[in-house]
Amino acid sequence: MKNIFNKPYEIENESMRIIEGELRDSPSFHMERFSEAELAVIKRVIHASADFEFAENIRFVGDVGAVLGFPGTVISDTNMILAGVSKPALSKLAMEAVCFMGEPEVAKVAKEKGITRAVASMERAVSLYPEGIYLIGNAPTALIRLCELIEEGKARPSLVVGVPVGFVNVVESKEYALSVCSEHGVPTMISMGRKGGSTIAVAAMNALLYRAAGR
Repeated sequence: MKNIFNKPYEIENESMRIIEGELRDSPSFHMERFSEAELAVIKRVIHASADFEFAENIRFVGDVGAVLGFPGTVISDTNMILAGVSKPALSKLAMEAVCFMGEPEVAKVAKEKGITRAVASMERAVSLYPEGIYLIGNAPTALIRLCELIEEGKARPSLVVGVPVGFVNVVESKEYALSVCSEHGVPTMISMGRKGGSTIAVAAMNALLYRAAGR
């Protein structure tokens, strides 16, 4: 079989063309309801997963694209997310990305308090970056604790991407996050239900970073 798309940008462009075409043809998806930033997130999440169900279960609160373009810090709940977020785009936007999950102090606090490292890492992150951009793709307990800190007035994130994956506390954490972020006016992207993961968090963040960086 002859491969007519050889270069990476050709493959990505063709993939995006196919995704947009299928979205336009879907009777249940109405593109006009979404901003350009939201559509960019939806398309890149589908590109990363080949799963069009994300077009139906992604929810947005506020203007998720407005925060990008300003210096800031991205905080993730996994080192996998940290590795996947575009470093060239971050650099161009004078932003940085951090993850506290592997810090010895976080492990120590988690053990002393009898909490998960994910919870301890969110408490550590909020103490340093209360207005940071939070990417949560793995631990629902991290998303729950972040939202509790928002309700307590200790955190005011610039953006929350809440897409933990799994079976325990996952659905509930997302419903809670959507409610809290809506009430407090925190720009948010949530994948409802069980689906999500680090790959989805990276795809959503990179979609916004690429737009802001002019890619």
